[in-house]
Amino acid sequence: MTTPKKQNDQNQKEWENPENWSSIYFSKKDSRTFVPKRNVSEGWTINFGSATGAKWIYYLFGIFFLIGGTLGVFFTALLD
Repeated sequence: MTTPKKQNDQNQKEWENPENWSSIYFSKKDSRTFVPKRNVSEGWTINFGSATGAKWIYYLFGIFFLIGGTLGVFFTALLD
């Protein structure tokens, strides 16, 4: 079993590893779902390597398409 101290050290090590960063953050070893961006003053980002992070992406895309579809139907009805 991993102690919280060891897990925090592992998370920090993964976050500092430049191989985990491109335009997104992806690390299966990092247990966090949300991590600070490389420039911490810019806020937070989703860890695409965690299972919970992947679910968040699906939820966000689902909401995006639901809103887009609803607006499309609404505005199409207005034009008729």
